[in-house]
Order: sequence, then structure tokens, then C-alpha cells
Amino acid sequence: MNASRPRKVPYTKPPISFEKQIEQLESRGLCVPDKARAEFFLSHLNYYRFAAYCLPFESDHQSHTFKAGTQFDDILNLYSFDRELRLLTLDAIERFEVSLRTQLAYHLSHNYKSSHPHLLPEIFYDPVKYSTSLSKLNEEIKRSKEKFIAHFSKKYEEAQPPIWTVVELMTMGQLSKWFSNIGKRSDKNDISEVYGLDEKIMTSYCEHLSLVRNHAAHHSRLWNREFTKTFVLPKRGDIQLLSSLWIIENTKNSKQDKRPRKLYNTFVMLAYLMNTICGENHWVDRLKSLIAKGLVAR
Repeated sequence: MNASRPRKVPYTKPPISFEKQIEQLESRGLCVPDKARAEFFLSHLNYYRFAAYCLPFESDHQSHTFKAGTQFDDILNLYSFDRELRLLTLDAIERFEVSLRTQLAYHLSHNYKSSHPHLLPEIFYDPVKYSTSLSKLNEEIKRSKEKFIAHFSKKYEEAQPPIWTVVELMTMGQLSKWFSNIGKRSDKNDISEVYGLDEKIMTSYCEHLSLVRNHAAHHSRLWNREFTKTFVLPKRGDIQLLSSLWIIENTKNSKQDKRPRKLYNTFVMLAYLMNTICGENHWVDRLKSLIAKGLVAR
């Protein structure tokens, strides 16, 4: 028996009405000029979700007391900022995901002179991971209502469509797993070099980005979130990219620095990829504009 484990206690907090939620916020020092309006927003936001955006406005976290003068709209504006940030993040990830699908299909099909290189287990490193990825892809094909899948099934005898078709069914997470499991570094580098990156950096970033994408797609908070899975930072390549990344010196206290676990480096890499994929684009300007608006709102 582990004596050091803290004793669990029953959860005794009762549910409270939207009206009482407002009263509770006011009792902690939040200014709520229009109670009916605030109650309306809480009836559609969920108090627990709203509370996460209250944290930077608290003077004491234990009592959840607000800093003097904090307005309900201060918190609501921060919530709206985060919602727009998720949408902008998904916009960039979508463009990269579509591009990566294209490059994966193009290079593997040409390197192995096959329309179905994804059905060649010998070109992948881990047979267990390959089997899992293939099973999930089979499930996606069976579930798919896409006309191009139905057309292939009716016309051709192969068990699966060609790779340039099935990549359109892969999520960012599945795409990341297929890419990381490619056996030859040269194959991975053929794809990575399109983006001016090394395959190790590409593999690491894809894994990280699939996590970010999942948070954003499921409406989880991105603002101020600390990600346990970061990505390996490049040490050579595009000068502007390297100079823009937030690199913490490896010192005694560097492990306590939580800044690299936040989204700054993720956005730097996304901005670099947007410039690579789209040429002249306005995604970075939109990101800067949104951040500026968020700072003004604060």
C-alpha cells in the first residue's frame, strides 16, 4: 500500500444555475454591468470553459479572486481571441496537410514506380505500425462516401485505390504516422526537401502539428496552452526561419522554462511553411493582426 498517495475525497460541489454562476463571479470581484447579457453567454459557453480564460485576470488563484476592475468583457474578448486563433491555425494546417498528402503520394509512387506503394510493407520501417496504419486506412475507405472511392471499387479489382487517391482520406495524424514510418531516409528527405527541411525535423514537426490540430479541431484552448510534445528545432536551413525561432539555451534552469512548450515556435514554422507552399500569402499578416487585436483587447 502506498502511504504517500493523497487520500481521495468525494466531489460535493452541486450544479448551480446560470444566474448563480454570475453571482459567484461577482462575489469574486468580477464587474458584470449587464447581467442578462453575461448570463446569455454563459448559457452557451459552459462555466468551466469560461473559467480557463479567467486565470490571467485573477489576483489569487486559490480564492479565484479577480484583479480590481476586471470586466466580464475582458474575459469574453480573450475567449473570442482564442476562437479566432484556432480557426486561423486550422487554416494553415489544412494547407500544409493537403500539400504533404500530395508530396507523399508523388514521391513514393515515383520512387517505387507503383500506383500502390502504400501496399508494399517492405518500404516501411515498423511492421506493427504499418499494419495499424493500413487497418485504419481500410476503415476510412469502407466508411467513405466519396464518389471517387465508389468509382474505383466498381471499376478496378485492386483492394485499395492508388496512393494519390487514398491520401485524401488521411487525417493529419494518420499522415504523420505514414510519413514517420517510411523506411528509407532518402525517401523521407525527398519529401522534406520540398519544404527546405531535414526529414528528422519534418517527422518531429508533423507529430507535434497533429497534436495541435486535434486540440484546435475539437475546440480546445490554444491560447497559453503548454504542449508536452514539442518538435525538434532545425539548426540549419532558411536564415529567416532560424533567426525567428525561440531557442532556449541549455542551462541548469532551462528545463523549468515553459515558454518553448507554447505555440510561438509552432507559428514560426507554420508561417515559414505557408510562404513555401503558397508563395505570396497573407496568413502571417492575419496572424499578426489577430495578435495585435488580442493585445488591445487585453
